[in-house]
Amino acid sequence: MNAEKQQLEQQLWNIANTLRGKMGADDFRDYILGFIFYKYLSTKMHTYANRILKPDGLTYKDLDESSPEGQKYLEAIRFEALDTLGYFLKPSELFSEMARRGNAQGKSKFILDDLTNVLNNIAQSTMGTESEEDFDHLFEDLDLTSSKLGKGENAKNDLIVKVLSHLDAIDFRLEDTEADVLGDAYEYLIGQFASGAGKKAGEFYTPQQVSMILAKIVSTGKTKLKSVYDPTCGSGSLLLRVSKEVQEVGKFCGQESNPTTFNLCRMNMIMHDVHYRKFDIRNDDTLEHPQHINERFEAVVANPPFSADWSANPLFMNDDRYGSYGKLAPSSKADFAFLLHMVYQLTDDGTMACVLPHGVLFRGGAEGHIRQVLIEDRNYLDAVIGLPANIFYGTSIPTCILVLKKQREHTGNILFIDASNHFEKVKNQNVLRPEDIEKIVTTYRERITEDKYSYVAELAEVKENDYNLNIPRYVDTFEEEEPVDLAAVAKELKALELEMQETDKVIADYCNQLGIEVPS
Repeated sequence: MNAEKQQLEQQLWNIANTLRGKMGADDFRDYILGFIFYKYLSTKMHTYANRILKPDGLTYKDLDESSPEGQKYLEAIRFEALDTLGYFLKPSELFSEMARRGNAQGKSKFILDDLTNVLNNIAQSTMGTESEEDFDHLFEDLDLTSSKLGKGENAKNDLIVKVLSHLDAIDFRLEDTEADVLGDAYEYLIGQFASGAGKKAGEFYTPQQVSMILAKIVSTGKTKLKSVYDPTCGSGSLLLRVSKEVQEVGKFCGQESNPTTFNLCRMNMIMHDVHYRKFDIRNDDTLEHPQHINERFEAVVANPPFSADWSANPLFMNDDRYGSYGKLAPSSKADFAFLLHMVYQLTDDGTMACVLPHGVLFRGGAEGHIRQVLIEDRNYLDAVIGLPANIFYGTSIPTCILVLKKQREHTGNILFIDASNHFEKVKNQNVLRPEDIEKIVTTYRERITEDKYSYVAELAEVKENDYNLNIPRYVDTFEEEEPVDLAAVAKELKALELEMQETDKVIADYCNQLGIEVPS
């Protein structure tokens, strides 16, 4: 199965590179992922309709859309598909049909207008149904009139037809329900785009190595989760990673402020076969306009934008998320605003794990005050995990994971882990290896104290440090240098001096033989 997955990933990446030379990374990402998603929806629709028609000895493409009998079949299939799949496509709107029409008799035919209508029809088919919000404006970033695709209409059309033809030839293997081959390949592409997107990558993707740690932590001791929430969900990779650590997740909820990334997240959910009734992704600013404020979640995970600006409006002191802490996070550093938002959304028996910059561990002022309330008054902080620098796309700063629970098993202490020196350097990026991830998770779950790696600090000790959580205060990673044998060094220096004197004599002899001046 790994070989099949790798083959599919490579095929899709090769097709993506068809567009690479034509436009910037962000743009060709949106086009190729959008077209892969369109093919996925078409394949699911085609398979589902064929299953309904099988007792009648028909296939979906056999239907005559213009005949009364064909119309009757289509209406019945449409009713079933909207309830089961959440959307509807006619036979003439399927991906394979558009690819065939675009490349009829081996010649590129103009299909851009029809293709635009088909993509719009997918969202329109859901209007007035339960899935409307999940499909609304889903393809708005696939602008087939954009000059980025080519200078003229024919050039644009030729490029799109080429991409559709290549994708049409690939088997997405959707019949294999045991392995999420396409979902994993889609995730692989998102990661590939993130690795080349520079600073913008952090806006939509959390590296899988970090996602895995967060997911394993919040699922510790559980085989099922009622709900998982990410207030800055990006492409949804972190939410989906949690589902790989348990047998079942009842509901996926998230919020994303960037409209393009919001669309990508919804596509990613559907591509991983998450039913539209099981996810609720919203597009808005989480801090200013939280969309799930009346809900509580058993698992909360996030990789918020590091030290982002936010309004810090004094009116937020009347907000239930922040008011009881006495101070607001500073306007130039929203880290604690995100953290307190997450704590508020957490159930009493839940776990949250959040990636933040190291500054949250020791900065003073309002942040120091909030930190003290979280530890002294609420006793929510369960663990602090220091990660290596340069493992996130677009930034080289060292980061940490904070784990919080409202009902902690270990109420008298906080676990500190320093994993900053445990990684492998791959090109310009530091990477956590499987054994590094396993060590972090095992140390967290077993609450181990290990010399130069982890330490269980009593709350009294944290209080003595004025609630400063800087990891070196608790985990001493200092390596003593071997003592220098001065007598041996002096002896070596004398030997070198004698060797140099002998060398000088040889050089002087050569110079005399050549009749040239001896260098001083």
